[in-house]
Amino acid sequence: MKRTLSIVGAGRVGKTLGKRLRERGWRIGAVVTRSAASARAAVRAIGAGTPLVADIHALREGTASAVPKRRRYPGALAPEVGAILAADLILFATPDDALPGVAETLAKIAGSAWRGKIALHTSATLDRSALTPLARRGAATGSLHPMQAFGGEIVPKLSGVIFAIEGDAKARRVAQSIAKSLGGIPIPIATRDKPVYHAAAVIAAGSAYATTETGLRLLMRIGFTRDRAMQTLVPLMRQILDNIECIGPRAAWTGPLSRGDYAIVAKHARALRRYPREIQQAYGALALLAGRLLAKHPAAALKQIDRALAAP
Repeated sequence: MKRTLSIVGAGRVGKTLGKRLRERGWRIGAVVTRSAASARAAVRAIGAGTPLVADIHALREGTASAVPKRRRYPGALAPEVGAILAADLILFATPDDALPGVAETLAKIAGSAWRGKIALHTSATLDRSALTPLARRGAATGSLHPMQAFGGEIVPKLSGVIFAIEGDAKARRVAQSIAKSLGGIPIPIATRDKPVYHAAAVIAAGSAYATTETGLRLLMRIGFTRDRAMQTLVPLMRQILDNIECIGPRAAWTGPLSRGDYAIVAKHARALRRYPREIQQAYGALALLAGRLLAKHPAAALKQIDRALAAP
């Protein structure tokens, strides 16, 4: 296939994938967002493309703003849709709750113009069924999700990152090719397993935002500056991740629970009663989870943890 790409929903993920694919020779066409400022910012971040402002749903009513009228697009489609479909690959990086509606609207507007196109979305939890309206009109559909954090203005590296791919045969081949071209590792995943795949990431990594902020605030409550609290916790977290990578979570496990020192757990629980209920509950839930998964004798550990958490 030709290496031409349109991006619908150029937020953090869309901008990153667009930038990395442009660096590998893809021609970037339409870059679609819902405001002129965000469309221009996305094109600047990607380094190429035509900023296009379109409320996809408004296109059905003929009220969306168009790209400059001097540009020519194929067929009798609205200029916005013609611009999107001028590419061979259309990458949807919209929020999950918007994706099915966007696909339905574009399918109704463009109809058979989707035939022969590749449509991939970047949702971690949705599967190709979110793009069913496009598949019914002849597009090859699937999903491509890089297991990476796209925070703030940071453009993450994708080399060595797992890309979960699923979809029909043609879409999977394209998704696999894209992942490999970015230095990633494509892993086929069953459609029914995508929510579990994403939940694993949220539990293992996404929860670190809240647990880290909790640790920072606890230290700040006892007199640490925020900078000093960061200096205290971040090196510890890095070392823990290094240890996990080298020898695995169970072998690397350390702290009072790993030693069976339940008196310290009780002391922690008593101290945290002065703090919001969510912090107390999080500490208790994480302790019980560790006992369940990491202790040599889980049943005995869970009983001891329960007693420690309830100690007066």
